[in-house]
Amino acid sequence: MPSCRSKALAAIRAGAEAVPALAKGVKSGVPARLTVGSRVRVPVLGGGERRYVNLDNAASTPPFTGVLKTVNRFSRWYSNVHRGVGFKSRLSSHAFEAARDTVARFVRATPSDVVLFCRNSTHAINHVAQRVDLSGRPVVLVSSMEHHSNDLPWRRAGQVVHIELDAAGRINEDHFRRLLHQYGPRIGMVAVAGASNVTGIINPIHRYARLAHEVGARILVDAAQLAPHRPIDVRPASDPEHLDFVVFSGHKIYAPFGVGVLVGPRRVFLENDPYEVGGGTVDVVNYDAVAWTGLPDREEAGTPCIVGAIALAAAIERIQEIGWAAIAGHESALTGLALRRLARIPGLTLYGDTDPARAEERLGVMAFNLEGRPHALIAAILSHEWAVGTRSGCFCAQIHLKHLLGIDEASARKIQERTLAGDHRDGPGAVRLSIGIYNTGGDIDRIVTALEAIAAGNVRGRYRVDVGSGEYHPTGIRYDYSSYYRG
Repeated sequence: MPSCRSKALAAIRAGAEAVPALAKGVKSGVPARLTVGSRVRVPVLGGGERRYVNLDNAASTPPFTGVLKTVNRFSRWYSNVHRGVGFKSRLSSHAFEAARDTVARFVRATPSDVVLFCRNSTHAINHVAQRVDLSGRPVVLVSSMEHHSNDLPWRRAGQVVHIELDAAGRINEDHFRRLLHQYGPRIGMVAVAGASNVTGIINPIHRYARLAHEVGARILVDAAQLAPHRPIDVRPASDPEHLDFVVFSGHKIYAPFGVGVLVGPRRVFLENDPYEVGGGTVDVVNYDAVAWTGLPDREEAGTPCIVGAIALAAAIERIQEIGWAAIAGHESALTGLALRRLARIPGLTLYGDTDPARAEERLGVMAFNLEGRPHALIAAILSHEWAVGTRSGCFCAQIHLKHLLGIDEASARKIQERTLAGDHRDGPGAVRLSIGIYNTGGDIDRIVTALEAIAAGNVRGRYRVDVGSGEYHPTGIRYDYSSYYRG
């Protein structure tokens, strides 16, 4: 079976448009036109400016330039959707529903599925948690690697039981199977991430779906981290490995214009009243009765994020033009490069699977710490002195981070007490770098060089920590951020 990278190289030799630039990007550079802001320069300590290196893609990606062009073109025709008879309203309605069709094809949804537009992945998961009837099956199995958004909503809906992780942060499948056997017919839902937003681990979601279905449970896959990097296949309901619910967000897939996606079985959303009610959800309203309308309108109360949906469709089309083989090959090459070079930095600890030989089996999301320096300070130095954007903290996955850091319950309670007292200094966490389709080998060079300098004690600025936020700021520096986007 050829690897993702070899497929990408084969596509290059075949002359596929846009693929060569991506593959060459590992050593040279992808076109600056691929994403908005990829050549932006920012101020650094000591004076002057440097090209900004964005390695914070797991939080949000910049828009594709083509997406921004689509949004700008559409803006002149923008109007509210559905029931409008004016040309702009009819055009907007057409574009909005065409975007829904694009998303359906993207995840290979079947006619028995419905695609709903939400605010983001968090909203989508809350939607499912409140919409699915768990009264007869109140147990929800939630993996301990989950983002808070795929954990906390379930605590309001049922009895959450957490699936343990192994030392590398993977789901402990033996424990998962034991829980399935233990709770069996009481399990209503299994909630797992498509990929970890901390370690980049990709979960075998279809195998987990089969295991869930064997005990009569449904599965929800939080694909927010997976969707920009690997294909998603919902599969037909008749397939034992089909995915009952899938959610993801436009802002992580090069369309940061405010929309999320929820894909699930139509029949679920026709049971009982809608999750949110209001304009657009009804056919008839009287003083004493309401008749709900059909799908998808009944589950999309109020005016939807029309521009966000159209932007997402444009981003999906661009990804499909480039091709998954090229995307995975390019990002895997960069991930392997980063893992090899980071491992050589004295005092640096990487979490998760750190073997570069398995870079194709994971995403380019890497969390690390540098001995002797708080994670928040490292992130601040990278930003202010090297113009490298990363993220630090627990990445809305505190249970996962505490597991990776080896924090026991007694230590966790002490941290909790200090945090609740308002002292966020030097809390547990890590620095996270995350790779996108537009990043290059030069971007990896920049962060590695910076970390080598930090490890050697070569830091230009003096930093103070904010007790209330835990963030570090260089002394004597103040930026007029509003000047960068107003006017």
